[in-house]
Amino acid sequence: MTDSSTERHTDYLVLGAGPAGLQLGFHLAAAGRDYLILEAGKNAGTFYERYPRHGQLISINKVYTGFDDPEVNLRWDWNSLLGDENVPLFKEHSKEYFPPSSLMVDYLNEYARTYDLNIVTEAAVASVEKDDLFRVVDQQGRRYAAKRLIAATGVSKPYIPPIPGIELTENYTEVSVDPEDFVNQQVLILGKGNSAFETADNLIATASVIHVASPSPVKLAWKTHYVGHLRAVNNNFLDTYQLKSQNAVLDCEIRKIEKQGDKYVVSVAYTHADEETENLTYDRVICCTGFRFDASIFGDSCKPDLAINERFPAQTSAWESTNIPDLYFAGTIMQMRDFKKFTSGFIHGFRYNVRALHRILESRYEGVRWPSQEVAYDVDGLTEALVTRINRTSGLWQQFKMLCDVFFPATEDSPALHLEELPLDYVMENERTGDREYFVLNLEFGSNQEDPFLVERHPAPDRGAESFFLHPVIRHYRGTELLGEHHIIEDLCTDWTKEEMHLQPLRKFLAERFARQAVPA
Repeated sequence: MTDSSTERHTDYLVLGAGPAGLQLGFHLAAAGRDYLILEAGKNAGTFYERYPRHGQLISINKVYTGFDDPEVNLRWDWNSLLGDENVPLFKEHSKEYFPPSSLMVDYLNEYARTYDLNIVTEAAVASVEKDDLFRVVDQQGRRYAAKRLIAATGVSKPYIPPIPGIELTENYTEVSVDPEDFVNQQVLILGKGNSAFETADNLIATASVIHVASPSPVKLAWKTHYVGHLRAVNNNFLDTYQLKSQNAVLDCEIRKIEKQGDKYVVSVAYTHADEETENLTYDRVICCTGFRFDASIFGDSCKPDLAINERFPAQTSAWESTNIPDLYFAGTIMQMRDFKKFTSGFIHGFRYNVRALHRILESRYEGVRWPSQEVAYDVDGLTEALVTRINRTSGLWQQFKMLCDVFFPATEDSPALHLEELPLDYVMENERTGDREYFVLNLEFGSNQEDPFLVERHPAPDRGAESFFLHPVIRHYRGTELLGEHHIIEDLCTDWTKEEMHLQPLRKFLAERFARQAVPA
C-alpha cells in the first residue's frame, strides 16, 4: 500500500520518459543533479508502441555516410540521442532508412539502461499544483515535490478543429489500420499532414474513393525544408489524384458534417473556386488534424498559458512557461518557438534544444556558465574557428536558423570566447540592452524557389547571399543591432574549405569588420 502522505523531493522533476525526457535525464545525471523522471507507461518510449499508426518512422536512419566522425554522422542520423563516448546509436538496431517504430522503443530503453537514468514507471501524472514547490501526484497516489518542473510529455492529445459535427468522425488515433475494413468505401480524410497521407496511402488499394481535405494547399517538405510537411515517403497518394485514379486533394473549408442514415454528408466551401459550395457524401470520415499538448493535469495554481490554437504551451526563448516561473518544456512541444519552420518538433532537432535547455538551467540555478572555449579574436583566429565548426557541427546543421554559435571579444574579466549552440532568440533577448559587439554563426537555407529542382545558381563567392541550399551565415552585432552579414556560398558536398570560394571571402569580411574598428582588437 502506497503511503500517499510521503512526498519524494527532488530539484528537477521531468514528466515523460520519451526521447526528450531521456535526453534531459542524461544531461542532469552527467552534471550530478538531483532529478527524477516520471513515466506513465511500463517502460520508456511508450508513445512509439502506438505511433505512427502504420508502424513506420519517417525520421531517416542513414547508416552509411562515408564519414568516420560521429559528430558529422549525426547530420543524417535523425533518431539517436546525444551522449558521451558510450552513447548507443539507433543504427545499431536497424540499417533500414525508414525503420519500424517498434525499434525506437527498443533503442530508447537501451539508452535509459546505458545511463542508468532515474525513472519511475507506471507513474501517470494525475495533478500538478504549485506553492513554494511544484506538487505532483501520480495516479497511484504517490507524491512528488520539485523546485523545477520540466514537462516532456509531447503532444499527447488529438487536436480537434471546431467544425460542427466533428464528433461524428473517426480519429487517426483510433481508426482501423486494416485496409480490408475500407473495401469499396468512399472516404474523406481531414488534414494534409503526414498522418493524413499515411492513412490515405494505406487505403489506396481498397477504398473506392479517397478525398484528402483542408483549407490550405499541400505543403511538400522537399520544397519548404520543414520535415513536418508532407514527406516523399507518404506522397504516393498525390499520383493517384493527378493521374485521375478516383482520388482527390481538396482545398476547402469544412462547414458541417452530418450523419444521414449510414452515410456522412459533408458541406464544403472550396478555397480557390470563387467560394463554390457543395455537399459531398462519404461512407467514412477520418480526422487526421494533428495533436496538441495536454494541459489538463495542471491545476489553477500553475496552469500554463497556451498558444497556437491552444495546441502548445506558451514559452519564452528559454523554453520556460510565459506565466509560470520554473516550469519548462522539452521535446516536441518546444516547436512552439519555431512552429512549422525548423526542426524543434522532431528528435533530430529537439535533442540539441534539450542540451541547450540544460545549459540554461545550469546557468540559472547552479551558477555554471555556458560551456565555452577560448578563441583568438582576430581575422586568422576567427576564420579557423568558424571554418572548423562549419564543417563539423551537427547541431547548427539540424537546427538551422534556430541555434547559433557566438564569438565574444575579450573583456577585463574574460578572454575571447566561443560559445556553441545557443538559441538565437535567447541571445537576442539577453543582448537587447547591451552594447558589446560579437559575431554569430548559424546555417540557413536561402529563399524558397517556385521549383526547387530548377534553381538558377550564381556560383560566385560574392553572391553567397543568393545561395538556395543550406549554407553558413556569419553576422556581426552590437547588442541587437546588425552591423554586418556574410553568407558563405553553398557547396554541393558541404565542404566549406575551398580557398577562393570560401576562405578568402570570409577573411575579407572579417578584415573589413576589424579595419573599421567596429570590434575592439
